[in-house]
Amino acid sequence: MCPACRAFISASDRVCPYCESALEPPRRPSVSSFESSFHLRFASTLIMLINLGIYVATALYSMKSSVGSFASLDAETLYLFGAKYGPAIRAGEWWRLVTAGFLHGGLLHILMNSWALFSLTTEVEALFGTRRFLVMYFFCIVAGFAASTWWSPALSIGSSPGILGLLGVLIATLTRNRSGLGQVMRQQYILWAVYGVAIGFLPGLAIDNAAHLGGLGAGLAAGFLIAPSQSRWPTTERLWTLAAAMCILLTVLAFLAMVMQFVSRTAG
Repeated sequence: MCPACRAFISASDRVCPYCESALEPPRRPSVSSFESSFHLRFASTLIMLINLGIYVATALYSMKSSVGSFASLDAETLYLFGAKYGPAIRAGEWWRLVTAGFLHGGLLHILMNSWALFSLTTEVEALFGTRRFLVMYFFCIVAGFAASTWWSPALSIGSSPGILGLLGVLIATLTRNRSGLGQVMRQQYILWAVYGVAIGFLPGLAIDNAAHLGGLGAGLAAGFLIAPSQSRWPTTERLWTLAAAMCILLTVLAFLAMVMQFVSRTAG
């Protein structure tokens, strides 16, 4: 990517064909490909591990009921572990807007969402950095379940609002990109987003399209408003560090609130 105009270019280019800026030759990486890949996927890997750990905990708890199993969780378990539920959120349980994004209803659900996260997050985290990535992912999760709460009181869970949000970020970023490769990639991401939303209209599937559309809209807004490269101003980067820390803190507080309520409701 050209550092001046952010157009996608070839690694062999020495002058950007779009803005004619001189380009430095690519540097040989000083770390192994595994270390480089892990660095680019640090935040997404952490999110997937948290999702997996929470799924194991919810699945084991669900197996105590007569209707739940390791592969398919019951609604009561999901509610106790912090699923989005409109009446509860309106009663003050704001933390469900966060915790719902880390819950999954079944084995197939978490496997599909993990694959989607793994496929998308490298590009977003490489373009924007870990701090911006964390803020955007948090924003898309909350916006998605806020839209879902406004649309329907029904129980809802999953990282799909964040995933659709990341697609929105990439679509918006590539819309501003003038290169041919960027436009081809944008069309591919648009197709994925259409598939993600269209699946929700298939009969017989309990999919929360309001959360999907809310996350996608939040991602589009973030992609248009946030520059993909780091700022030259240290103060701006410190603000992004603070914003990412706040998102992490709010997530921790949300899970603490969930645990406290879980204990109080299951103690009897």
